[in-house]
Amino acid sequence: MQHFKWESLKDNFNDFIFDSTIIFIDNSVYELCICLMEIVSDASVFLTVALNEMDREWVIEKTSGYSIVSPEVLPYEVGNALIAMKRNGRLNDREILRAFNISQRIAVKLVRVAIHAAIKIAIRFNIYAYDAYYLQCCIENRLPLISLDGRMCGVAESLGIKVVN
Repeated sequence: MQHFKWESLKDNFNDFIFDSTIIFIDNSVYELCICLMEIVSDASVFLTVALNEMDREWVIEKTSGYSIVSPEVLPYEVGNALIAMKRNGRLNDREILRAFNISQRIAVKLVRVAIHAAIKIAIRFNIYAYDAYYLQCCIENRLPLISLDGRMCGVAESLGIKVVN
């Protein structure tokens, strides 16, 4: 776990989740603050882990110590991608269900995003609406992005979103 000094945290308050607990040591009261940084993850990251693909270890390393945030569409996009893999002959029915179940066990906070604003991003950059939802999530929550989609990462950088490399 990473440890941070409060002085460095207070300037970047929106980048952290705080969970505060009161503890007692030698009749003295202390407040223990656990701070986790957040990062927006797209479906490609979840699929890489669920399907045990080549970049799995990189994803796990880069997200270690982070709390994952994604737009509410994440499970729908994961399901859609898995069905597309079946149509391409890459996965069978059992593999689809197994991968989906694994993806659902990954801790993630699903959040609403402004769909209208995301659609504007999709139009401006000629990208899929699904991709724009993740970018809008980054913008609204002032969070970095982790994705294996090079095009989305390029658009993210154009929008001033920090991308995990």
